[in-house]
Amino acid sequence: MEIVSSLLHPENVTFPSQLASAHHVTLALGMAPDPIALPRLPAAPPRPMEPTTLPDDDAALARAAAAGNHPAFADLVARHQRRIFTMAARYARNHHELEDLAQDIFLRAWRGLPSYQATAPFSHWLAKVAIRTCFDFLRRHRLRRQCEVSRDALLLDGSLPPETPPSPAAASDNAALLRVRSALARLHPKDQLIISLIELDDRPVKEVASLTGWSESNVKVRAFRARARLRSILESMPHGD
Repeated sequence: MEIVSSLLHPENVTFPSQLASAHHVTLALGMAPDPIALPRLPAAPPRPMEPTTLPDDDAALARAAAAGNHPAFADLVARHQRRIFTMAARYARNHHELEDLAQDIFLRAWRGLPSYQATAPFSHWLAKVAIRTCFDFLRRHRLRRQCEVSRDALLLDGSLPPETPPSPAAASDNAALLRVRSALARLHPKDQLIISLIELDDRPVKEVASLTGWSESNVKVRAFRARARLRSILESMPHGD
């Protein structure tokens, strides 16, 4: 655990605003969102030059890391941590959760390296590890998320006033965020996962099937049903004044 946590640098990754997720979801469901400014992730910081003693390709680094070469694994983390943090941010609510989730992903990858077969790119193998870890994360935190939904609903309908009254523009943005966050949290973890992969990450069905281990037809059915459930939840929620 210490090896993995010492390699991660979350300060180099901006936690993406969930307002962008709200915008993408409502567009995908055919529901026109209010205009909002969507932040963009900054350009990735330059990665330090790789030691000349290490191989250049991911597969060779993975083999070296599986044999106990810590610098090789450190290089793999440096190459892929930004993409993993971005994936994990779809499922985490704050920086603390994001760091824990990303660390868990790389810890599982470290432990699973001996089983890695270079028949597919390492990045794809790592993405599959990340998806399984995020799904397990959603299942573990489902009860707590349902409790958070109750508070969000009170904030949304005005029964629970915010600690600091926001400006009218901020209040509108906050309402959109609370609506989508609350709706997503009410979905089953598998529905949350499929919405995130297809609607938020814009991944094709074939790639989602490969990442999850579901058949393409199963992915299509799950996505159709998840969209319908999410649309129903959003339409049943108050819109405010």
